[in-house]
Amino acid sequence: MLQVPFIRENKALVIERLAKRNIDATQMINNVINFDEERRRLQTELDNTLAESNTLSKEIGNLYKSGEVEKANLLKEKTSQLKEASKELAEALSSKTEALNELLYKIPNVPHDSVPRGNSEADNEEIFKEGDIPKLYGGALPHWELAKKYDIIDFELGNKITGAGFPVYKGKGARLQRALIAYFLDKNTAAGYTEYQLPLMVNEASALGTGQLPDKEGQMYHVTEDNLYLIPTAEVPGTNIFRDVVLSESELPVSITGYTPCFRREAGSYGAHVRGLNRLHQFDKVEIIRVEHPSKSYKALERMVDHVKDILKELKLPYRILRLCGADVTFASALTYDFEVFSTAQDRWLEVSSVSNFETFQANRLKLRFKNSEGKNELAHTLNGSSLALPRVLAGILENYQTEEGILVPEVLQSYTGFKIIN
Repeated sequence: MLQVPFIRENKALVIERLAKRNIDATQMINNVINFDEERRRLQTELDNTLAESNTLSKEIGNLYKSGEVEKANLLKEKTSQLKEASKELAEALSSKTEALNELLYKIPNVPHDSVPRGNSEADNEEIFKEGDIPKLYGGALPHWELAKKYDIIDFELGNKITGAGFPVYKGKGARLQRALIAYFLDKNTAAGYTEYQLPLMVNEASALGTGQLPDKEGQMYHVTEDNLYLIPTAEVPGTNIFRDVVLSESELPVSITGYTPCFRREAGSYGAHVRGLNRLHQFDKVEIIRVEHPSKSYKALERMVDHVKDILKELKLPYRILRLCGADVTFASALTYDFEVFSTAQDRWLEVSSVSNFETFQANRLKLRFKNSEGKNELAHTLNGSSLALPRVLAGILENYQTEEGILVPEVLQSYTGFKIIN
């Protein structure tokens, strides 16, 4: 959530940067400022009324002590009026503050200066590419056909048990899935991230804190009776560890990692581009999360990007990095880099990771602060990244590593799987 002082002091900049998202935010920003001015006016009037009431109360006490009962009783009538006025002002202030917060919750983060303008994902900027695209044998198959051929993922069984988008991993497919999770976690902990095992459901406050609510309410599975939400990513419970926390500056940076299943409704998409593992309602992901000093968060973002690069190099998958344009960057993010691996069998790029800096946007919602060198509380910066999301990584491995003899296992995973080929 944007801070009101920042909006007031940088009105033109906020409107200009939000225009990168193809949003004309002029009216929203004017409303924020107007609401805040009215809130401040009410707060001042309430403070003055309470101060006057307190002063009169002391004066009434002195009048009673000195025997001037009649004067004291007249002033008591005035204090009763002031108490009623203060009650009405407090209610008006609460209502105005609530309206202001509801408006702020609907305004996305201000994109970083480097974020390009654009109308869709077609306007994302490719900033890096690495790895050779393999030449496959004649008759190479997409991963959903390979899954059936080698009996390692059963999409139809998942559909029977639950519905489309809930695959069942079997035999060597399940072992390869587990190997990827263990490998990703080992890479992350070796890089200094502390591993956490996190809840798979969160409350409304947690979803609000990281920006999933109200923006993505329709994409989340909601357990209505308990008002809990199945997590769309480990970012949500992981970042909420620090909700309402004040860290010392010496505790920064905080780096955590965790594996979780993730749940997304993702309704309304059809076609080959969402077949098989390309678009799921339940999938596995390993996440990295950082809480950083504001002056160091963009250096940390670069290190996170380099970390994901290193994993994809070890997997020997051809990949590229995109800087997302304003139309494609997520609601809470100031700057996002997407990693995509190339699927030779599908002849297309598959997104496998997003690495983002949210600056103070989440921290303001979470009340996540640190005590700076001057002893004052300051909002921290939060960052997170997929390291990595499994479905499309697995799809890339199955398709790019296929041979006429079977599907080879990347060398870096063989100590985890205990086998070198799926055949």
